[in-house]
Parts: sequence; structure tokens; C-alpha cells
Amino acid sequence: MPKPSTIFVCQSCGSVHGKWAGRCDSCGEWNTLIEEVKAQNAKPAHKRRKGRGLEFVDLGGVSRDVPRLKTGIDELDRVTGGGLVPGSALLVGGDPGIGKSTLLLQATGKLAANGFKTAYISGEESTGQVRRRAKRLEVADQPVSLASETSLGPILDGLMETKPDVVIIDSIQTLWTDQLGAAPGTVAQVRACSQELTRYAKKSGACVILVGHVTKDGQIAGPRVVEHMVDAVLYFEGDRAHQFRILRAHKNRFGPTDEIGVFEMREFGLAEVPNPSALFLDGRGESSSGAAVFAGLEGSRPVLTEIQALVAPAAFGTPRRSVVGWDSSRLAMVLAVLETRCGVSFAGKDVYLNVAGGLRINEPAADLAVAAAIASSAFDVPLPSDSVVFGEISLSGDVRPVGRADARLKEAAKLGFHRAITAKPQKRKDGRDKLGHSALPIIAIKALPDLIRRVEASTESGLDHPSSWAA
Repeated sequence: MPKPSTIFVCQSCGSVHGKWAGRCDSCGEWNTLIEEVKAQNAKPAHKRRKGRGLEFVDLGGVSRDVPRLKTGIDELDRVTGGGLVPGSALLVGGDPGIGKSTLLLQATGKLAANGFKTAYISGEESTGQVRRRAKRLEVADQPVSLASETSLGPILDGLMETKPDVVIIDSIQTLWTDQLGAAPGTVAQVRACSQELTRYAKKSGACVILVGHVTKDGQIAGPRVVEHMVDAVLYFEGDRAHQFRILRAHKNRFGPTDEIGVFEMREFGLAEVPNPSALFLDGRGESSSGAAVFAGLEGSRPVLTEIQALVAPAAFGTPRRSVVGWDSSRLAMVLAVLETRCGVSFAGKDVYLNVAGGLRINEPAADLAVAAAIASSAFDVPLPSDSVVFGEISLSGDVRPVGRADARLKEAAKLGFHRAITAKPQKRKDGRDKLGHSALPIIAIKALPDLIRRVEASTESGLDHPSSWAA
């Protein structure tokens, strides 16, 4: 009998090495190579059937539309594109304690209440622990099939026998299969178990939701091939110091990837937030320097949030640039444009930027709001408290209009704002503005120096002087 050879697998990227090394040659991570036994003549999970060829169908043939499974949680249905798709596999990731298991247990209870057959399989908690949590979430009286198991074989046998509509696996890192000699949680086990569960979802028509741990960098632990195997990848984001959480789709084969769902963590679980703008602006006090309200857009939903900036003298030789909730390289660009095009010097000054409430902003429409908050803090003068700011800044200092401005203005008007500081509206072919009758009066900013002049005028003539913030 030949002696089984060993291989070394990177736990970060999944690459295979013939010998151990301190640093992975593929991804560059240190101390991620784990020794595993190379399987010799391993039995395949599914035997090949002889005499049966591949069946092809016409691309333009008639296909039957399968109705989606409504979870009963509108925010979750929004992110998935209208509900769960039968025969699909979803991967849900997030920091420990962020609320992944809570959300999925609530969704399982609502699905069971709507008549769907559901199964919740926990590899991290016992059935008694899950029952106590379900009782706290007020879903313990729903007909949900509950099990605690980590071996993939009994799990697949039980699922084939009960045939549920929705399956929750919490979590994929705890599963293992006897087809491999590697330890649970390794790259080989995660990849093999995910592949088998995805194959089961496609063949049985059940929707399988996998819970995945995340690394210190915020990425789902395990090889990236797992994200390619599933149909959707959802990330549960949020700061544990704040009460609300954000569910964001990073990949979705059956819906958009730019939608978000907002939840608020309460004593009895996660509650939906139908109006996230009011939540993000909750607790906003009187006008103060360094604060600007940004009218953003998350998918099809306009979201208003406050951007806070602080410009202070540097206590040490090297000035600090600290950013929370925005791209640090984007902040460096805005500061460079302010220095070069507007003559505002930040030499020897620390710049701190924070998006209030823990929301992370990705769109370039926040450039003008960030510049306005920084200028407000640098000149120590507050911006108009009844105004929202949005617009993209180019390297030349020009302010460009952004998409869906009408939706942003309508959301701001609904929340009681009276004007908007943004780029000059573009003209149609007939000479009229594209916005037409805007929901709010617009203070048109053609270039960034125009914004700085208005802020400087406010310091000299007062905030409400007509020469400073006239629409």
C-alpha cells in the first residue's frame, strides 16, 4: 500500500503547495499553509452513469418562471431581488455577533408560518440553544425542522428524506465530509461541503442558505471559489456599537447587487427600518461646523446621512488623515483639489472624516458633501441646516451632476429640507433643465472655488446673508 503523500494548502486563497513555506506564493499571506493528507483513490461523491449522454436544449426555448419564496421580511426580499429563488444557493457573511443567525432564524420562522417547509441545521449550537434563541425571537411556535449536526453525510440523507423548501446551514466552516482527511474548517473541507450542498440545491429545487465566517479583513473565510459556486453572496454589515445593521448584496445572479436592507437590533431581534434616512439623521442637533447632510443613493433607495469632518492642528510632525465610512484615497483626492484649485492649505493639520451612524458610502456623489464639511470645519462656520449636499468633483475642480438627482431631492423634501447644494442642472435639447420643476430650490455650484467663496462669505456676513447661500 503506497504511503499517502501530504500537501500544503493556503487557508486564504486555496492554492496547493508541495512543501511548507512561511509565505504563500499566490496571495502573499503569511503563515496560512496547513498540511493536509492527499487523498489516494478517493471515492467520488456521485458515481458516473454509463450510457447516458449530455442533453442539450434550445437557448430560445420556453422556460417556466418559478415563483420566488417570500420570506416575509421586506428588507431581505429587497436585497435578494424579490425573494428566495428555488434551487439556488446563498452565502451570508458577516462579523461575529452581527446578527446573521438571528436574521436567518427569523426568516425561517416567517417562511414556516407562510406554509413553506423549512430546516435549520446548526453546527455551532445545540438544539437547546437554538430553541432558547427562537423563543426570545418569538418564532419558537413555528413548524421549523431543527437539527444540530456537522457531518455532511447525515445532513444530506436527512434533507433528501424530509425534502424541505428552504435549508439554513449555520455555518459552512463547521461541516466536514469523510471523503477528505482534512480537518473541519480547512479550505478543502469548506470547498467540498459547499460544492455538495450547491449540487443538492440544484437537483432538489430547495433554496440553501450557507452562513460563512469572515476574516480579519472582512472577507468570507475560505477559498474565493466558494463565492463563485453560490448564486448570491450577502454581507451583513454594521458597527456593534450602533443599533442598526445593513444587509448588502455583493453578488446576485437573480437580482441587483446595489440594493441594501436596513435593520435595527432590538431586544426581541432584528426589526426592519422602512425609512433609513430618518434613522441615520436621528439625534442630529443644532447646526455646527464640519457637518453636511449627504443625499445618497443605495440601489433604488435614496438615503440621507450626515458627514462629519474635523480639521485640527497636528499635534505631531506628520498630519493624520483618518476616515470612517468612506474611501481614504477619495479623501486624499478631495484634499488635493481643495489645496490646488481653492488655495485651502492643510499643511500641519489633521483631517478626520466620519459618516455618522456607521454607514459606508461608495458612490462619488459624496465628493461635494465631503468638501463642504471639510471647508466648514476649516473656516469654523456651519453650513445651512436646511440644506442637503451632493455632487461629484473632478480633478479640475469642476462639480459634475450625478444620477437620480430627482429621487434624492424628493427624499430630502420629504424629510423637511428646504434647499440643495449641488451641481448646476444639465440642459435638455430644448434648453430647459433636466430636473424641470425640482422638489427643492437648488444652489448651483459650478466649481469647487464657488463653494469655498460661499463658505468664506458666510464667515464675514453671517449664515443667512443673501450673498452667501442664495439659491
